[in-house]
Amino acid sequence: MERTVTVVPEDGLHARPASKFVETANKFDADVQLGRADEDDLVPAASMLAVTGLGVGHDESVRLVAEGDDAEAALDALEDILSTPEAKQ
Repeated sequence: MERTVTVVPEDGLHARPASKFVETANKFDADVQLGRADEDDLVPAASMLAVTGLGVGHDESVRLVAEGDDAEAALDALEDILSTPEAKQ
């Protein structure tokens, strides 16, 4: 299962948004990976170092790929984090 999402938080996937993203990814029975929408490389969404290492900024598109029993629920929750301004999280 795969989705492409535009990152809305002003800081992109750094600091607080990344922390919330990784924490949420770890709550589901799913293997979730993340990468820039225009690249093939994916990193584990459950790794803070990997997620922040992507250096994804505001208004960039990312690709979320999930497999497992909770794949759809995980994608829904992670898409919500990425598409919500940080002040509202």
